[in-house]
Amino acid sequence: MINIEKKTLSNGLRVVVHVDKSTPLAAVNVLYNVGAKNENPDKTGFAHLFEHLMFGGSKNIPSYDEPLQLVGGDNNAWTNNDVTNYYLTLPAENLETGFWLESDRMLELDFSDQSLDVQRKVVIEEYKQRYLNQPYGDVPLLVGPLAYKVHPYQWPTIGKDISHIENANLQDVKDFFYSHYAPNNAIMVVSGNVDPDKVFRLAEKWFSDIPTRQIAKSNIPVEPEQFEERKLTVERNVQADMIHMVYHIGSRTDSDFHTVDLLSDVLSNGPSSRLTQSLMKEKQMFSDINAYISGDQHPGLFTVTGRLLPSTRLEDAEQAIHNELDKISSALVSDYELQKVKNKVESTLIFSEINFLNKAMNLAQFELLTKAEDINTEVEKYQNVSAEQLLESAQKTFKPNNRSTLYYKAKA
Repeated sequence: MINIEKKTLSNGLRVVVHVDKSTPLAAVNVLYNVGAKNENPDKTGFAHLFEHLMFGGSKNIPSYDEPLQLVGGDNNAWTNNDVTNYYLTLPAENLETGFWLESDRMLELDFSDQSLDVQRKVVIEEYKQRYLNQPYGDVPLLVGPLAYKVHPYQWPTIGKDISHIENANLQDVKDFFYSHYAPNNAIMVVSGNVDPDKVFRLAEKWFSDIPTRQIAKSNIPVEPEQFEERKLTVERNVQADMIHMVYHIGSRTDSDFHTVDLLSDVLSNGPSSRLTQSLMKEKQMFSDINAYISGDQHPGLFTVTGRLLPSTRLEDAEQAIHNELDKISSALVSDYELQKVKNKVESTLIFSEINFLNKAMNLAQFELLTKAEDINTEVEKYQNVSAEQLLESAQKTFKPNNRSTLYYKAKA
């Protein structure tokens, strides 16, 4: 059981505290409820750009990293479709330094053409390296628009097109900041060797004067149900053919989330999973194959993806995957098979809760989705999934008209 104390400041900032006396350190995790889905379709990549800009100096602190390093701290951040997450760790006695740094960049960044230019170049280079010049790197740029026709999940966090970041100006950046980065759109979790009363006092001292802001309304279109199978074939300069298949599923907060997650585990979690056993070991069609779910705030995707061995044709690989999905959609999984994946999930969740920083990040996510306390019932929700629910979920998901398939062919 993870102990949790919470308080909401008058400006809307939610503060969650978890005490862990097993470490001399503390973590400060600030989660902003803004991701790629909140962007203008003509100005994408901004949430990810801000992941970089937030380290480029704030109103009263020209360098974020330097003061943190002086007190023995470390930091990083990540962005996805739904959120932007910033975190730092430092010796618990230096906790206030973390509050000082995080509050100043929540208040206002050092908005300058120079800072924007530096970070713009970093992001453009990352776009080229990760998406354009890396084998299979453009898969997210291809699959998103294939599966989504109106929802902003159709573009990756790096952005829809590199020109959107190239053309970003200072006013665009300021507008995005003031309409999303605010105490009333953020959750701060502090975990580690801390005293909750002191944390709440520091939160009041450093954050309570930051004004509440008008958060941009989320007029995000609902993706209509897919009624026809979609296919796309591309040729690229890669070593091996790849197949990438996606099915629409529900959101992270849907009642069947844990069922769909276990369904992906039965198919591909570990060497004894169905796809690995059948298509890699027995039939020797793939060099690797995986199944996973997106776990997004809005309805997401169930992905099956694999790289083919040279002797395998793409059409045969596709049919082999269909056969495995048909099997799991037509018969109950055994009690042994289901319990095995449940045990794996339980051990993974328990292991992730050993580290105080992981706990801070997970608590922030749960507080945003529902409430932080739900972290304590997560294992139970997985253990309660039945074989009948798994079968029902497979039948609902793995329908041809719910499928989009990318053939990623190696140039001859």
